[in-house]
Amino acid sequence: MSQRILIDPVTRIEGHGKITVQLDDAGQVSEAHFHVAEFRGFERMYEGRPLWEMPGITARICGICPVSHLMASVKAGDQILAVRIPSAAEKLRRLMNLAQIIQSHSLSFFHLSAPDLLLGMDSDPSKRNIFGLIAAEPELARNGIRLRQFGQQIIAALGGQKIHPPWCVPGGVRSPLSIEDRDWIRSRIPESRDVALDAIRRFKGLLDTYRQEVESFGNFPTMYLGLIAADGTWEHYDGKLRLTDSEGKIVVDGIDPRRYREHFGEAAESWSYLKSPYYRPRGYPDGIYRVGPLARLNLCARMGTPLADREHVEFRQFGTGAVNSAFFYHYARLIEILTSVERIEQMVDDADLQSTHLRAHAGVNQLEGIGCSEAPRGTLFHHYQVNADGLIQKVNLLIATGQNNLAMNRAVLQIARHYIKGPQIPEGILNRLEAGIRAFDPCLSCSTHAAGQMPLHIQLFDAKGRLLDEVRRG
Repeated sequence: MSQRILIDPVTRIEGHGKITVQLDDAGQVSEAHFHVAEFRGFERMYEGRPLWEMPGITARICGICPVSHLMASVKAGDQILAVRIPSAAEKLRRLMNLAQIIQSHSLSFFHLSAPDLLLGMDSDPSKRNIFGLIAAEPELARNGIRLRQFGQQIIAALGGQKIHPPWCVPGGVRSPLSIEDRDWIRSRIPESRDVALDAIRRFKGLLDTYRQEVESFGNFPTMYLGLIAADGTWEHYDGKLRLTDSEGKIVVDGIDPRRYREHFGEAAESWSYLKSPYYRPRGYPDGIYRVGPLARLNLCARMGTPLADREHVEFRQFGTGAVNSAFFYHYARLIEILTSVERIEQMVDDADLQSTHLRAHAGVNQLEGIGCSEAPRGTLFHHYQVNADGLIQKVNLLIATGQNNLAMNRAVLQIARHYIKGPQIPEGILNRLEAGIRAFDPCLSCSTHAAGQMPLHIQLFDAKGRLLDEVRRG
């Protein structure tokens, strides 16, 4: 008799989703899906709004990664104005985006995933959370809070507030970095660098404990997409797109982000509001690819900073050509934090950060603009079409979490097949299904453009569709 498992809600991720697992007549997992139950609606609501409002409006899709939407939105606006922004403005945007990577990755690792990794996948669920981590590892928990604070304070120093800063505008930015804030940033760099290095050391020390998870958490071949600098160095704000395969070979290189629709399509399934982007030449679903920290570290030749470069070399040794296990998203995240701290150190004394020449002024000169940047969770596209008055006619947002949708569903299936051996879901297995999703650090409010909390629901069904087991969290 076949069976079906439902996990609803999934916890410690941003948004709302559930997992269903189908068992066949022999009691083996035959199918699994990660369902996103939030409704996608923001793109239609933008129609008729002035272009100049778009950065502030789209940033409110999410309170975790508003800066990412600011960056993609203003880059689309730059194209519609047909301007080249001042060099100082680009440097300041880069500084804020690095700060966003630090604060978001710190939240993901220290607050959402560290309870699993450091307290144990099978530990007491009432204590397997940030409060349990504070009790068991007070210094590490404090360091995580301080590291995230470092990124958030840089965002506030530039934009006036930590969340939804009204600072980036089409054509540039509104204000420079003050001398006082520059000095504060410089003073916090050594501590932030040491915290990142310690977290990397702690993560690598856990790998022997989590060999099964390394093998079963999304460990399969896919392609990888991200922005890359002209010399192959890790990039987060500009550059061209590169797509590599599971062996690290380049599939296509030098893609202008403005031509993304020629290369990538968006499929829809009846069981989820989250779309499934794919690489058009290979079709759906064979065109599966991943974005985010794991992808960026797989496709770049180097990180571009001394300490992170050494870690990148070690990271690449966990794969043959490419690192395919989603478990290593955590490691990649920590390396990107280290890179971001080092890059901030390299640029903090640049006099351009205090420049007052920060904005190129123009009217509507193009009727279409496509902004692309790297959000913490992966490559982000904002595609706007406007009329001659600058009023939005059409919007398409291609979000990182959506681009990982095919991979997340395949990861859920792989984990379920590895761990589920009967008609019930022990708590530790429930947590591993959730942890497999958390490795991708999905932001479902971004990807479906909805507001809400992120609980998870898991259901187990037999072959005749009868509910055998059901667990909820959140």
